[in-house]
Amino acid sequence: MPLEMALFSIEVPSLITLLVVFTALFWVLDSMLARLDLYTHIWHHSLFRLGLFISLYAALGLWIFYQNGVST
Repeated sequence: MPLEMALFSIEVPSLITLLVVFTALFWVLDSMLARLDLYTHIWHHSLFRLGLFISLYAALGLWIFYQNGVST
């Protein structure tokens, strides 16, 4: 995935487009975890969801940057 994408002649960072796609995927993952009744074992549901979203999104973003040869 390139670091910048042209969307309607506007250069958009790939992390923004990744955010839109990842939000949809996270919604599916969140509903699967709710169906498995995992959230009954979690103390603070909203905090767990936020932490899971941020952790997975950051890991995916770092993986994409390392695939393009960008080091931090």
